[in-house]
Amino acid sequence: MKSVLKITLFFSILLVFSSMKSIKFPDEISATIKVSGVCGMCKKRIEEAVYVTGIKSATWDSKTQLLTVSYKPKKISEIKIHELVAGVGHDTEKVKAKDETYKNLPDCCLYRDGASMHKD
Repeated sequence: MKSVLKITLFFSILLVFSSMKSIKFPDEISATIKVSGVCGMCKKRIEEAVYVTGIKSATWDSKTQLLTVSYKPKKISEIKIHELVAGVGHDTEKVKAKDETYKNLPDCCLYRDGASMHKD
């Protein structure tokens, strides 16, 4: 009886591991990232920053301050997307832009300094 139980357990484990090989991760996923900015110039800068291999689409909404990105996780990570946005001067929820980069933004885009939402 113990032998039958051991064999059953062995084949059950084997079945689980063999089915794991066939698990496929999604080719494309979406993320919503909080990104600071105030205007159309910010929108253009933020969206252009993530126009890279692996990102299928990206749209930043100035009202909600949200960047919606569809990307291929095999080509780019979510943290890399945060870094790209911060690299052009816009803080995200996970990565703060370097002060020097932020200070080089046009005056109307200096969201940390109390610039209010406006349209270009």
